[in-house]
Amino acid sequence: MEFESQVDTIDKNQSEKTSSEYTQFTTRYDSETSTIWCWMNPTPRPCMNGQLIDELVQLQQQITDTYTNQNPETVWPFRHIILASKIPDIYNLGGDLGLIKEYIVNNEEEKLREYAYKATNLIHRNINNLDLPITMVSLVQGQALGAGFEAALSCDVIIAEKSSKLGFPEILFNMFPGMGAYNLLARRIGTALAERIILSGKLYSAEELYDMGVIDVIAEDGHGEQATEKYLKSHNQSHNTIRSIKKIRQIVHPITQQDLYDIVDIWMEASMSLSEKDIAKMERLLYLQTNTKDSKSIKENDPSLIPRRGDWRKVADATFPLTTHLGENIHENRRKNKGRRQKAEETS
Repeated sequence: MEFESQVDTIDKNQSEKTSSEYTQFTTRYDSETSTIWCWMNPTPRPCMNGQLIDELVQLQQQITDTYTNQNPETVWPFRHIILASKIPDIYNLGGDLGLIKEYIVNNEEEKLREYAYKATNLIHRNINNLDLPITMVSLVQGQALGAGFEAALSCDVIIAEKSSKLGFPEILFNMFPGMGAYNLLARRIGTALAERIILSGKLYSAEELYDMGVIDVIAEDGHGEQATEKYLKSHNQSHNTIRSIKKIRQIVHPITQQDLYDIVDIWMEASMSLSEKDIAKMERLLYLQTNTKDSKSIKENDPSLIPRRGDWRKVADATFPLTTHLGENIHENRRKNKGRRQKAEETS
């Protein structure tokens, strides 16, 4: 594994190494910027599934152990960890809706709580920089939704390409993001704007969120990596200051693990109270979360996940031409037939 070989180079005297094989992401070490790149590639869906969370926690622990057990004469060469995605146009599409739905339907409350707490622990360690003298950076290239957006927010710095879309669609099935979104947004932009973003269910452009103060750096499409490297090089000399400001932020706007657990408990209560109608709406978002590569096979295997056309067509102020969720181009309003009431008014 690339990161493990770098660890061996850093501390040759370390007697025991953790042997790990990650399946949900790959890592790369850049000595020029003292950076560990973590490229997420979760399967079978690009979401925060349990395996991805477990492996990210394992990576966090491996980095912490390496730092703790280093030789006293060794200089710690890592200053940054970059959380990015290997999937084109997708950063992360949120929580594992298939798993969440299964636990809710089967009334498996403790299993759902375990999943949520595990995700919260990951987020909290990111918030605290793994208790190490490092800076966490997220590079968003594409869509970052729900828990994926929360993962980006848990980092010190968010860099996003212009065409990226970020948001919290949970309100569409009568829920809210429960793994730190409110705390993290409020700390960056205040509670009023945080609530507006969460309650809107809207996907925001990177530029909109940059103007609000959510995103720190905007990159041209296709140049996210270069923009990240440029940022790291330009801020290496200010690394000590950036770490100090982060400590001050934690004092002024602390986010404790217990705070996050308390919010998860509220999220749990709301989740277990969802109606059948809410679950059906969740299924339609699950369909979109799943249908990133092969919609035909999904339709054949599980027709229940196909969105009902009527619900998706209820869009106000539509501008033509537009593209539907299935990639279909519509050049004009198909509802050419006027309602009987409108016809009657015109003939009277």
